[in-house]
Amino acid sequence: MKNKNNFYIVSITLIATLGGLLFGYDTAVISGAEQALQTYLTDSLGLSSLVHGLTVSSALIGCIIGGLISGFLSNNLGRKNALIVAAVLFLVSALGSAYPEVFFFNVGDPTIGLLNMFIFYRIIGGIGVGLASAISPTYIGETAPAQIRGKLVAWYQFAVIFGMLVVYFVNWGIANGQTSEWINDVGWRYMFASETIPALLFLVLLFFVPETPRYLVSKNKGDEALNVLEKVNSSKEKAKGILKDIHESLNTNKTSGKLFSYGKLVIVVGVLLSIFQQFVGINVALYYAPRIFESMGAGQSASMVQTVVMGIVNVVFTIIAIQTVDKWGRKPLLMIGSIGMAVGMFGVAMLAFLDIIGIGTLLFIILYTASFMMSWGPICWVLLSEIFPNKIRGQAMAIAVAAQWAANFFISSTYPSMMEFSGGLTYGFYGLMSILSAIFVWKLVPETKGKTLEQLEGIWKPNTEEVTKIAK
Repeated sequence: MKNKNNFYIVSITLIATLGGLLFGYDTAVISGAEQALQTYLTDSLGLSSLVHGLTVSSALIGCIIGGLISGFLSNNLGRKNALIVAAVLFLVSALGSAYPEVFFFNVGDPTIGLLNMFIFYRIIGGIGVGLASAISPTYIGETAPAQIRGKLVAWYQFAVIFGMLVVYFVNWGIANGQTSEWINDVGWRYMFASETIPALLFLVLLFFVPETPRYLVSKNKGDEALNVLEKVNSSKEKAKGILKDIHESLNTNKTSGKLFSYGKLVIVVGVLLSIFQQFVGINVALYYAPRIFESMGAGQSASMVQTVVMGIVNVVFTIIAIQTVDKWGRKPLLMIGSIGMAVGMFGVAMLAFLDIIGIGTLLFIILYTASFMMSWGPICWVLLSEIFPNKIRGQAMAIAVAAQWAANFFISSTYPSMMEFSGGLTYGFYGLMSILSAIFVWKLVPETKGKTLEQLEGIWKPNTEEVTKIAK
């Protein structure tokens, strides 16, 4: 019976994590196509590097929108149906980004209108990413047993990184052996179109997963919630106990369910977790990886290979986080990761100031990304799925995720112009943010290991901004 239940929770977790895989796939597919897009669209139209940076990061506008509306959709449609909406958006974006000329423009005739249409389809995909990034971790967190919740939510980040790694291989496979002219004309289209396969898989499989028990209780569907809880906890008595706690959490008279019912600090902590995850500069390394390696002297093909190597490192260190998050706790991993990221970024900055480009730069970048992937990558999502009380989780998660994507957009879109000013200062800024992130975790982030979502509500005092037991 227990093995059957383990298979059940793992199966629905893996389906939910496909939202993360598509998050990674959609945001990283641009890494192989961005130089071709620059040639095909921005350069041919005589536009600036700032416009190119905005085009590359345009999906992040949609991510902000998706994050903002995720609370409304997940609270009104349910976690499952909101993910179905995200899957449809991924599918539309993949096809539209590959052939933005369809319906309105001629193939091979770049215009400002075509550039705007490409940006439109990337924004559509971004909305899907924003929805998935908020709702997939919430879905897993609201369904998983407390003792393995950290590990299961961390699998979401593994799926994000795995999606990035898959698309690095796909992009490399498409570009390998082809001329630059072919890639600039046709190859980038194949890169975007390849996303239709995981998007269709996600859409179909979502029809076979249940709604989360916390959402079901909020809609007065206690019997359905009990059935799900029994399946994932391997015990009817334990399921009844959790169901009782959920009812008490949602029916308590202490809080109104308004955003600041539990004080402002829980919202501030969630938002700062999201902002620091982006201000340390991780998506610069992900979006611009091939270009960074080319600037270190690698050719186009070699830079793609080095990007794949970095992707493999990311997967390995994300697995380390998955294996340790429920043993070591959230705070220790975050602080260790912050220190490692600071060393990596300050190392890159120092070499940039000295105008030294070579294997040392690559090693510092790998140290930086490995540190992120064993800490802030997965653990941020784990904490965001845990720290918000049941009554405000949907809307609080929406605000935190929207803040994350806004920070992501700012960092990614400003990177090209920052690098034109000073590479050393750019990477030094990310190193400084890594140091500040460690201080933030030390002072304000609570430990959530091993507690049920309902027990975690006791960390925050209703109607006050104080946090209790914060260092425990």
